[in-house]
Amino acid sequence: MELKQIFDNVIEGAAPAVEAGVKEALDAGVSADTILKEALIPAMDEVGRQYEEGEVFVPEMLVAARAMQTGLALLKPHLVSSGAESAGKVAIGTVKGDLHDIGKNLVAMMLEGAGFEIMDLGVDVPSQAFVDAVGRGAQVIGMSALLTTTMSNMGVTVEALKAAGLRDKVKVMVGGAPVTQDFANQIGADGFAADASSATRLARELLG
Repeated sequence: MELKQIFDNVIEGAAPAVEAGVKEALDAGVSADTILKEALIPAMDEVGRQYEEGEVFVPEMLVAARAMQTGLALLKPHLVSSGAESAGKVAIGTVKGDLHDIGKNLVAMMLEGAGFEIMDLGVDVPSQAFVDAVGRGAQVIGMSALLTTTMSNMGVTVEALKAAGLRDKVKVMVGGAPVTQDFANQIGADGFAADASSATRLARELLG
């Protein structure tokens, strides 16, 4: 199984073919790190590019991300045992009062596909849980909100990080339908991402 085929199958969202291809590549002695960096990550980068160009939309992006995750699930034990370097540790969650998770889940999948280690805190996440995640090694905090009424809790979390003396130890990125760059600036976040593709690029820039 050529890596190009795994790459193509991720873009197509063909999860069973991705799983079979990754198994075949591992059996043939290709390292998990090589499969990740030469097939899965480039495929998700390409899906992100297609999304930004308007060639594919959120449903296709989700299907591709799920296909990538089937391959990644097989690689994880090998990556851990080989001590492969992650792109960074990101704690992600939907803020307190907000139960919407489709966007947050897609961002988490795209980040994982880009080689980041994900701490998914779920939905309705209180500011203290984000603070605790920094204590557990999170280098980036990603906060999502779909409701204008819950957006203010992003600012509450930034203030909680300051109060805990951790603000300078972590990068904060925010996103979600009502969130804007102006709002991100207003609460003192390090960056704003309008969608899952730009969130991946932003996380790389913040840790770059």
